[in-house]
Amino acid sequence: MPESTFQMRYAITPRLLTAPSRRRSGQLISPEVKFLVAHDTGNPGSTASGNVAYYERSRDDLSASAHLFVDDREILECIPALTEPPEKAWHVLYSVPTDDQLFGCNANDAAIGVEYCYGGTIDADEAYRKYVWVLAYACHHFGLDPATKVVGHFFLDPKRKTDPCTGLARSRRTYEALLRDVVLEHAACSGAAPAPSTGNWVAAPGTAVAAVRLNVRTSPSTRASVVQIVSPGTALAFEGWVTGGEPVNGNPKWFRDPGGKFFWSGGVR
Repeated sequence: MPESTFQMRYAITPRLLTAPSRRRSGQLISPEVKFLVAHDTGNPGSTASGNVAYYERSRDDLSASAHLFVDDREILECIPALTEPPEKAWHVLYSVPTDDQLFGCNANDAAIGVEYCYGGTIDADEAYRKYVWVLAYACHHFGLDPATKVVGHFFLDPKRKTDPCTGLARSRRTYEALLRDVVLEHAACSGAAPAPSTGNWVAAPGTAVAAVRLNVRTSPSTRASVVQIVSPGTALAFEGWVTGGEPVNGNPKWFRDPGGKFFWSGGVR
């Protein structure tokens, strides 16, 4: 599909592994990409650059691989997926049949694997925004329905894997929220629908106290820009709230401060 019809919020940087090697065979996905697999690295604090560098150093030692690594700073493509004709990567066991049952093909032969980097000094909100965006963009790029063609690794291999749930939990997010956010991001970037609603306004001035390190944003969504970060114990005045914001852990209620900025109700007491 024409890339001009999708908002390119971020750059995708190729840093391709040497081929042929055990991690990158150079075999093309054929005839087409049929779905996406959402992963996390399982290694808190490891960056996109660090993971790709490790893959390159061990390219002839191990066969496990993925196409993209995402952290708060960059989206790196180490096996061609979005910037060149897509190649196969080895990110789901061939012996596990769930992918064949759900999609009629094996993930290694027909799916793009996207790794979420988390923990350590990585800004969870920015990494999540990039992760959601690149999944949405990949759906657009390959003409996939974002509501049905994104699946977590744990769903395909539940006896061995927990990703991306483990990584998402580190930023107080859920797998279900990820799937919803990918659909919303796809719609927002393709112009198919407006951004998350700010409706269901309740005018009720008051004061809340931050229970955690809390982001104040331009709209009631974790994808919105952060304008302030407040420490636990900070008093926050509000003029009311909306109940149509982005659900975070199932809670869509966001307070609006007198300056028209928003903070999530689950982060205050």
